[in-house]
Amino acid sequence: MENMEIERKWMVSGWPQESLHLPLVSEHFMRQGYISTRPTVRIREEAESGGSTAFILCFKSAASADGLSRREVEIPVPEEHFRRLENLIGIPLIEKVRRTYLLPDGLHLEVNLVDSGLPSEFMYAEIEYVSGEQAENWVPSSEGLAQYLAEDVTGEPGQTMGAFWESTRLSSISGTSPSL
Repeated sequence: MENMEIERKWMVSGWPQESLHLPLVSEHFMRQGYISTRPTVRIREEAESGGSTAFILCFKSAASADGLSRREVEIPVPEEHFRRLENLIGIPLIEKVRRTYLLPDGLHLEVNLVDSGLPSEFMYAEIEYVSGEQAENWVPSSEGLAQYLAEDVTGEPGQTMGAFWESTRLSSISGTSPSL
């Protein structure tokens, strides 16, 4: 399925505080790796806490000039195909825990813990929007949420998961990238 991904991204330090009163919608454990970062060709395993597991092959275009949007095609693949692609990549995939929270305006705040326990560990949050105008005009509903989302890195160079893959995974294998 092809869609336009429109999102903003923030660096955060920890899960949202309970005082923000954001209901938890879901939690996923994910592993993802890149066959290519330019263009983006990614595989991802998404296991919902207490639910099912999906295996996805994803293609992404380059981001728009403002970094808010890019085209994305996600294709569900059988687990066997995912495992074969993972083996082809041949290096450890990125591990993430994603918790999705409901915001007062009905949008979802996705908070991600990446590489937990490793020197490369970090956290970020994203919100997906239905239009560029909505993304550009969105403001946090409270001072607490504004403080939590103070470091907006939308569109900044090096702030994609593909760039993280290159700097943490590919650098360990002499700067080469996996290819088919």
